[in-house]
Amino acid sequence: MEKDLVEYIVKSLVDDPAAVELTVIEGEKSTVLELKVAPSDIGKVIGRHGRIAKAIRTVLQAAGTRGKKRTVLEILD
Repeated sequence: MEKDLVEYIVKSLVDDPAAVELTVIEGEKSTVLELKVAPSDIGKVIGRHGRIAKAIRTVLQAAGTRGKKRTVLEILD
């Protein structure tokens, strides 16, 4: 569910939604979502001073409160 949520939000923000790649890495206590976007869209996902990235992480944290696992979003270059 978290993957779909992040993918929807990011694809809405970027100019090239086809270049969005989201990889899920499951661990015992946490789930890591690795996000790759086109180099021209990286600034749109991170935002000024990281505000948009922080907002996406906050929404992700709120959505993941049901499960016992912690979900982490990593934005890769």
